[in-house]
Amino acid sequence: MSPWEPWRPLHPSCTSMTSPRGQASMTPAHRTSRTVQFIYSLSSWLRTAFIHTAVMDYPTPANFLTNLPAYPVREMCKIIDSFPAGADVIDKAFAAASMYYNYTGDQKCFQVEGGDDDPHGFKGWGWQACTEMVMPMTVSNESMFPPSSFSYEKTSENCLAGYKVLPRMHWITSEYGGHKIDKVLKRFGSNIIFSNGMRDPWSGGGVLKNISSSIIALVTEKGAHHLDLRSATKDDPDWLVEQRRHEVEIIHGWIDQYNKDIAQM
Repeated sequence: MSPWEPWRPLHPSCTSMTSPRGQASMTPAHRTSRTVQFIYSLSSWLRTAFIHTAVMDYPTPANFLTNLPAYPVREMCKIIDSFPAGADVIDKAFAAASMYYNYTGDQKCFQVEGGDDDPHGFKGWGWQACTEMVMPMTVSNESMFPPSSFSYEKTSENCLAGYKVLPRMHWITSEYGGHKIDKVLKRFGSNIIFSNGMRDPWSGGGVLKNISSSIIALVTEKGAHHLDLRSATKDDPDWLVEQRRHEVEIIHGWIDQYNKDIAQM
């Protein structure tokens, strides 16, 4: 059985969930602010919780997109595993998502539909994804998320509807070389640190090897999304402190070399 199978009831294509009875029956038990009319909204609400928690799997408590404990993925898994055998997958999913949306415990109910559609300014990222960084991503049946394929036609429709532009599919590969970035970027780039935390789902598209002596990849197995750029805390693990120290050392080296070059002019 693929990892996706237990989560099938959460997908909009599941008939038991898309029926009016199935939708309405979820509301009293799961503290949604009103009857959920569209299962697509519910699916997106849950998906956001799982994806953002994976992105923010920091070793210390944080409030980047929402308040979360240290290593929130581990805590979310504990919640799911605490249910008895045979428990409903919807109950497990809602309990796990509740940690993301209500870790502080101050929410009386969940706004699954309506409300602020873009509280974190993600529409700006949508614009960039249409005009510069088109990312043809797919999902296999080895994931907890429903399998999906990339559609240029659907992407074009979304970009036109949202921003009145058509996606430039090949701009990013023409500009930076795509899978040949190591051959292209070193011909015109320098003094770049590609910092990658392997807990970050985005690390799959990261630069994980040095490209030149001044285009450097720093990889940390336990790092999460831009963790090294966050404010330091007294609880930061030693490996994170060392990563930041190494980055500062590299940048100081660039500055020292620049000053030496200027002095010789």
